[in-house]
Amino acid sequence: MKVLVTGNAGFIGNFVAEHLLERGDQVVGIDNMNDYYDVELKKARLRRLEKYSYSQYIADISEPGVLEDLLAQEQPDKIVHLAAQAGVRYSLENPHAYVNANITGFLNVLEAVRKHGTQHLVYASTSSVYGANTQMPFSEVHKTEHPVSLYAATKKSNELMAHTYSHLFNVPTTGLRFFTVYGPWGRPDMALFLFTKKILAGEPIDVFNNGNHKRDFTYIDDLVEGVIRVLDNPTDKPLYRIFNIGSNNPVNLLTYIELLEDALGNKAIKKLLPMQPGDVTDTYADVTKLMTCVNYKPDTPIATGIQNFVDWYKDYYERRT
Repeated sequence: MKVLVTGNAGFIGNFVAEHLLERGDQVVGIDNMNDYYDVELKKARLRRLEKYSYSQYIADISEPGVLEDLLAQEQPDKIVHLAAQAGVRYSLENPHAYVNANITGFLNVLEAVRKHGTQHLVYASTSSVYGANTQMPFSEVHKTEHPVSLYAATKKSNELMAHTYSHLFNVPTTGLRFFTVYGPWGRPDMALFLFTKKILAGEPIDVFNNGNHKRDFTYIDDLVEGVIRVLDNPTDKPLYRIFNIGSNNPVNLLTYIELLEDALGNKAIKKLLPMQPGDVTDTYADVTKLMTCVNYKPDTPIATGIQNFVDWYKDYYERRT
């Protein structure tokens, strides 16, 4: 089949595109290559796909007409929408970027699909939509009316918008609530990347909430497997679905740092800080629905995933110096 992957120079989008190409699907990628973080890393991710034959567009999906023209030209069978402005803390500094990319961009996706059709639209949501909810583990049936960051609010808006288009225009949509994805080729603004860089440089790392967070860290390969299984299994009823994709195994942040220290062979200098605005204390995914519908549950051990990241990080930055 032919699949449009938006944000394919991003962390998750790049792995999804690679997985689809590896198994023989046609892929159309689109990314605006913005400078939210190191553009050279994004270019390096795209070079990973050069051994395959696929179509690449450099364009901004929030611009009017871009996606409608693309769908008219390429006529993909399915869409995996991963282009977004990510990051909780950055949403406090630059809220307009989130409305532009996550609200306007997603509306353009839905409008393009309404006009040109698709067998299945799969899009990224986030565990952040659970916000102030304290009932654990987080289940898709729990209320998500209390986001605590603008990033989370935009992603909750995506879910509501998708529901509307599924209801009004029979657009088959599946939203995926990702839980703290990590692994090789990850984003430089995420904790694992920041911690690794600073520990190797002998600099202190900022440990918020005094390290009392728990996160349901999800390894990239596991997440992508979940995304592909859901993509391959749309349903006629209901047209609108939501799934959690997480490891179902929350890990204390201090334990996470200890595992990273072991992988690096270096000790961290910890700067313990209070809770940051927009953060939540814990995340924990109930993946019963994912297991029931697509027979899948992430299972990569956290120590294995961290070691894989460290190996990649050292190799990548040694080659860049």
